[in-house]
Amino acid sequence: MRILKYLFLLLLLSFVASTIFIATQKGNFTVERSQIINSPKSNVFNYVNDLKNFVNYSSWIRDDSSSALIYSDKTFGVGAKLSWEGTRGSGDVKTNIVKANDSISQEMNFDGNSSSVFWTFKDTTGGTKVTWKSVGKMNFKMKVYTAFNGGIDRMVGIMLERSLINLNKVLDLEINSFTVKVDGLAIKPGSFYLKQTFTSKIENVTKNSRIVFQKIITFCDKNNIELNGKPFILYHTYNLTTGLTTLSFCIPIKNQIMTSSGSDILAGKLEQFDAIKTTLKGDYMHSQKAIDKTIAYINSNKIELDQSFSHLEILKTSRTENSNPSQWVSELYFPIKPKVIPVRTYFPAARKKIEEIIAPIPAPIKEEEESEF
Repeated sequence: MRILKYLFLLLLLSFVASTIFIATQKGNFTVERSQIINSPKSNVFNYVNDLKNFVNYSSWIRDDSSSALIYSDKTFGVGAKLSWEGTRGSGDVKTNIVKANDSISQEMNFDGNSSSVFWTFKDTTGGTKVTWKSVGKMNFKMKVYTAFNGGIDRMVGIMLERSLINLNKVLDLEINSFTVKVDGLAIKPGSFYLKQTFTSKIENVTKNSRIVFQKIITFCDKNNIELNGKPFILYHTYNLTTGLTTLSFCIPIKNQIMTSSGSDILAGKLEQFDAIKTTLKGDYMHSQKAIDKTIAYINSNKIELDQSFSHLEILKTSRTENSNPSQWVSELYFPIKPKVIPVRTYFPAARKKIEEIIAPIPAPIKEEEESEF
């Protein structure tokens, strides 16, 4: 009995000593992991920059089917925020600094532990080298838990490693899965719309579209303007040599309106036109392949383009309806000159002149001479 008391006391002292030792240890940590992602840098950056995609690769959220997600109104770029709560923990992440196609800085809280998160994106052979680093401070509970589970570097490192592997798989499947179909001759109906026009790098069109479309939609909401269809982009010029395009981001509206003088949002009217239509299903990064295939079709069929503008792209299914890039659908319309059908002038057949028939004059009838008898 006395031996059991000594053993119990020894265990208690060991536990107290361990607890004091763990509590006095510094809670600061830095964990970093890297992975080669088999996709172009701009695609990887844009995917990570949108917190709507976080659930698709985050190992701790994917492993917890009960996780409830709450997004802020803005899900990409500076100010985007995501919160989650599940059986395996709760937390939130907020984007603070973004350097296009280069790096992202975020703040993350996970079960009471705060950390600064840094993403960097570098071009490399075979794709993009993505580095995910977490720098933070553990609370007492986390210190104890990590002490008995191999340390903070092992625990957090495994989560980062698995998440980066998921990111590679998701991007490989979602971004690189696409189809292009040239539908052929079509008539694009006209519509009224609100627009904002400027010149942009072609590679930045997708990023700019998210900002501008939301700005115009917010303008419509505030002014009770009824929408009338899917957003579309009107490419006035499209120069692959300079990499620049002059374009209008457009939101179709029900009725024609007049905007105030000096407003950067203007009203316009799209007239109905004949076009060659192409449907792209997949990430917008494949738009150039859709353009190239359409131009090849136009040339092979000797169709004459209308040079009034380059082309029009309707975003039928976008990230607002589906977070998976492989399910996005856009329709491209290239204006063509309508075929002129020659009209034959009708000349009535010449009628044969009928000669006038002159009836003969009847000979006078002599009266019968009176008889002498």
